[in-house]
Amino acid sequence: MAQRGIQLDQDKLCCSICLDLLKDPVTIPCGHNYCMSCIKSHWDEEDKNKLHSCPQCRQEFIPRPSMVRNTMLADLVEELMKMGLQAAPADHCYAGPEDVACDFCTGRKLKALKSCLQCVVSYCEQHLQPHYESSAFEKHKLIDPSKKLQENICTRHNEVMKIFCQTDQQCICYLCSMDEHKGHDTVSAAAEMAKRQKELGASRQKIQQRIQNREKDEKVLQQEVEDINRSADNAVRDSEKIFTDAKRQIRSRQKSEVSHVNGLQEKLQQEISELSGKDAELERLSRAADHTRFLHSYASLSRLAEATESPSVTIRSQRYAGDVTAAVSEAREKLQGILSEEWSRISLLGVEDVLPPQAEPETRTDFLKYSCEITLDKTTAHKFAGIISRLQVQYKFTNDHFYPVHPDKFTDWHQVLCRESLTGRCYWEVEWYGEGVFVAVAYKNMSRAGRESAFGNNDKSWALQCFSDGYELSHNNIRTSISGPQSSTVGVYLDHSAGILSFYSVSETIMTLLHRVQTTFTQPLCPGFGIHLNGACVQICGASNTQELA
Repeated sequence: MAQRGIQLDQDKLCCSICLDLLKDPVTIPCGHNYCMSCIKSHWDEEDKNKLHSCPQCRQEFIPRPSMVRNTMLADLVEELMKMGLQAAPADHCYAGPEDVACDFCTGRKLKALKSCLQCVVSYCEQHLQPHYESSAFEKHKLIDPSKKLQENICTRHNEVMKIFCQTDQQCICYLCSMDEHKGHDTVSAAAEMAKRQKELGASRQKIQQRIQNREKDEKVLQQEVEDINRSADNAVRDSEKIFTDAKRQIRSRQKSEVSHVNGLQEKLQQEISELSGKDAELERLSRAADHTRFLHSYASLSRLAEATESPSVTIRSQRYAGDVTAAVSEAREKLQGILSEEWSRISLLGVEDVLPPQAEPETRTDFLKYSCEITLDKTTAHKFAGIISRLQVQYKFTNDHFYPVHPDKFTDWHQVLCRESLTGRCYWEVEWYGEGVFVAVAYKNMSRAGRESAFGNNDKSWALQCFSDGYELSHNNIRTSISGPQSSTVGVYLDHSAGILSFYSVSETIMTLLHRVQTTFTQPLCPGFGIHLNGACVQICGASNTQELA
């Protein structure tokens, strides 16, 4: 308890400006105590206003009070110093490079606890107390410590910006509302913030709902994976059982066939032994010298050679094995065919049903979120498709823009592809002039020569041809006439994974759909342009760099 009491006394003997033990303590008229050097420096800064105040209670003094050393406090501080106590806070309380520092601390500054929007100052815990204790600060707005308090000050009038101009969509001070923003629709910045926070809340609800929906979709997919794995495991297990039974039958048949063949083999060996004995007796008879004995024995032995022939043995083991192998091969081919069809059916049904394609943008602002930068590839350009810059192409009859022969160059049509190969969701705009302009997308491996190399004359490209009185879409040599508002700007939207390609007539903020293609893209797509009549021109929008191509 004694130690706790010393600690309390120690806190009371700290200077609220430097937060260290008082050095040469002085007491000012309001009763608060400070280091002589600290309060002197504080009042020196206030001399220009000829108004001096207490840093803690803000009581004002006119004129500047004289300062006399408080000997009693000085003795108490000296006693504490002899006991080896320190009043400085721990190091982690001091402000580092990334922290907001207290603007009132002198010397080494403490971390700010709050920032005041009215004072445009940040305070540590000690210097913040007047804002909680004095009624003079009860209307002040305290926020979390911020290094950007000056952003709340009008740079023109040096006043706090408490008003929001709805006409110009910016924060202003009260002087601005009577000057250049006079007559505009204005509300308090706090009211505008509350309104937008409500809108943010609604947006968050939508996002959270989408997150929940996607989490449900993810669980469905996870369940699908588990079902596929379980089904595959069962199929493998059943197949192994079937083939194990087939293997057992083959081995049983093998044992039976081998036993049968072994029986025949024993009979043949017995017959061979008997015949060998008879052959030996016949040989002995043939060598007899006594004609009486020979003739007597011949009658009985000669009948041995007339014994009935045994049936021949047919070897069929190889043919049997071949029949089994052929049957297994035939079953395997049928199984592979069934599996191929089944997996194709699953791949077409599964994921698409769970993850529907994302909605197409509606406003031009939404489309521009998917803007991509595209540049012309001069190596693909026909020699008369003049590349004016990396963003502009026009028809020219001269060879001013002739490029060396390249295998990717179009040889029969005045066309050019872009360098980029696009996937995902992309959007770009082009401006066109003249007649017979093609705005197209194509696979990079499309033909470069012949009639089929024209955009839209093959199954590897889709082209919108622009005329002064309408449009025409071409794909795989099939042409579709399109009516729509005429505009010199055409927008192209691609959602590669969803198989969507849309062409729009663009007029300022108005987007009018000209034609939508729904298909399945098997390769990345390259933007392309065709210029088939003299004087026509196409320029890619949305990029400021028009550096000449070398």
